[in-house]
Amino acid sequence: MQKIYDDADAALDGLLRDDMLIAAGGFGLCGIPELLLSAIERSKVKGLTFASNNAGVDDFGIGILLASRQVKKMMSSYVGENAEFMRQFLEGELEVEFNPQGTLAERMRAGGAGIAGFYTKTGVGTQIAEGKETKVFDDETYVLERGIEADLAIVKAWKADDTGNLVFRKTARNFNVPAAMCGKTCVAEVEEIVPRGSLDPDCIHLPGVFVHRLIQGDHEKRIEKVTTRKKEEA
Repeated sequence: MQKIYDDADAALDGLLRDDMLIAAGGFGLCGIPELLLSAIERSKVKGLTFASNNAGVDDFGIGILLASRQVKKMMSSYVGENAEFMRQFLEGELEVEFNPQGTLAERMRAGGAGIAGFYTKTGVGTQIAEGKETKVFDDETYVLERGIEADLAIVKAWKADDTGNLVFRKTARNFNVPAAMCGKTCVAEVEEIVPRGSLDPDCIHLPGVFVHRLIQGDHEKRIEKVTTRKKEEA
């Protein structure tokens, strides 16, 4: 099956619709599928729910979809760098389902592994556990969390071969692997597509069986917060 598409718009053709759940990889601005997010903005689909660690910043990442009012709900862990996110949330315009970071990653991984739910101690006794089933194991209380099965997963990797085997670069792996696993369809954008057989099998982070469509493109290397050391006085 041919997995390589010319660009992000072509790769998402026929996959997008209103009110769908999308799992997106990335952490902050590291490893986010920026080309696919821009294509989603151009598509004008609306009422989207995103399962993503964060919502990018105001003019980049999922932030552009918040600005265009295409997102109705975020399932996230950390959202502190997006002023428009904060405004919509405080005004009641955006539904937010906060998740502890490890819980969100495990919910994605569980969905990809066919696990409907799991028990965790994280969040017990807090607002996270309100309205959820709890159970006691070995005198410890655990809360039930449901696995996430997304309609679509969008991820960003470093290298791929034509079968969709993916290699991520260092910390850019972050949420990309569990996000890719939990999508019924997964579209990946990569910096380089290499010949089949050139990737070391022991170094493949995500097998191509999880990846359905693939694009190669140029990516912007943004720094979320630039911090520099003051020049030493002469």
